[in-house]
Amino acid sequence: MILVGGGILFLLLATANGAGYRYGVSDQAFYIPVVEHAINPETFPRDASLIDAQGRLMITDEIIALVARLTTLPLDAIFLAGYLLSVALIGIALVLIGQRVSATPWVVVAILAALTLRHRIPRTSANSFEPYFHPRMLAFGMGLLAVASLLRRRTWLSIALVGATALLHVTTGLWFSILIGVALVRLEPELRRLAIAAAVAAVAVGAWALMAGPLRTSMTQMDDVWLQAVASKDSLFASQWPLWAWIANLALLALLWWAHVRRQGSGQATVEDDALIWGATALVAFFLLTLPLVVARFAFPVQLQISRVFWLVDVLATIYLLSLLVGRRVARAVAIALMIVSVSRGAYIMLVERPDRSLFSMRLAESPWEDAMRWLSRQPVATHVLADPGHSWKYGTSVRVSATRDVFLEDVKDSAIAIYSRDVAHRVVERAAALGDFTTMTPDGARALAAKYELNFLVTEQRLDLPTAYENRQFRIYSLKP
Repeated sequence: MILVGGGILFLLLATANGAGYRYGVSDQAFYIPVVEHAINPETFPRDASLIDAQGRLMITDEIIALVARLTTLPLDAIFLAGYLLSVALIGIALVLIGQRVSATPWVVVAILAALTLRHRIPRTSANSFEPYFHPRMLAFGMGLLAVASLLRRRTWLSIALVGATALLHVTTGLWFSILIGVALVRLEPELRRLAIAAAVAAVAVGAWALMAGPLRTSMTQMDDVWLQAVASKDSLFASQWPLWAWIANLALLALLWWAHVRRQGSGQATVEDDALIWGATALVAFFLLTLPLVVARFAFPVQLQISRVFWLVDVLATIYLLSLLVGRRVARAVAIALMIVSVSRGAYIMLVERPDRSLFSMRLAESPWEDAMRWLSRQPVATHVLADPGHSWKYGTSVRVSATRDVFLEDVKDSAIAIYSRDVAHRVVERAAALGDFTTMTPDGARALAAKYELNFLVTEQRLDLPTAYENRQFRIYSLKP
């Protein structure tokens, strides 16, 4: 009963500190449409190439689509279940890791409380926790379970969990494979030959994929237009990071080593701890070794977003720093303090910063925008929509999520997908230039865009001299062609 209550509290605090669970937001502007397209390939006839630019690199969409077909459950229910599963796996893994690094139960409580304090890893585009379903978070939970297995010397279980992590989210799986792989090689000498053979095979497969396989277009240098399309993504090129971001991220590894040395001095550290710290060091070394390729703007290393390795180093540094709390009274005081901070921060976020949000928004929230999207969703599947390119962050969800219809431009997500495709990057730049300032849209400008790009409807808050197809108290949907 205590474990169940603790798990529910962890869920509530992590969600509150992330400003509440919401369906259809942020990266789900990509993940929901790619699943919808996997369920029904007839959707997104114009945007399929854009969606597939990143979707072809993952299998999670096919897995979720299969679950949807077998269970007939709506996607919002499946995504909520995925979120709850992700949080459960992360919580269980943290407990198992905490029990291994410390014999004091209050240290485990402190670790759980600390991990509810969502924060951004500086200039990496990764948050310590996401308050919505993201395959990366589910993979993160699997990866942490692999860490817990490693600390218990359950070698093959750890390897299997890393494999599951890679299946769920390939780059998160890559980071955990480096972390766990290096640790296992240090722990298990008999695995070294196998590790060398696996590394050679991985290099061979990777070379084939890059030269002749599905990634053959990835080892090109990003041209000026491509770079223009992703210019808003300040996490991609570490060479452009400010000094404080470098210091903050590299300090994570320094703190991890400091905690490890302290634990060694007090007799707390085990050989498994030592192996894991070397695995984390290998992650940072991998980041530094591949940095010249990123600086040279080679597409594939940029697409890997290797700076996200600091996400794993961040959680390990937190765990091992808190494991230094050897005294029961001190550990209890720190754990209670972290709990108070987490509760206070979560309450402030939900009641003061975001009073308009509920703790769990499990489906698309009712609004004039959603009303307009419902109308569009009833139009033919080939309907092509023109909307404010910032509609996703302005109104809460994207046209692709809420209406399941093609949209001319959704600047935040389209520019993110542009990382993975030169053609998408050129499309984003070309369409942004053709559109110009959406707020100054004129009837003639809308008609010209409609003629060139086969647009059917314009969604806007403006009043224009165009045929009105639908309107509500905030939005008007204008017909642009029969």
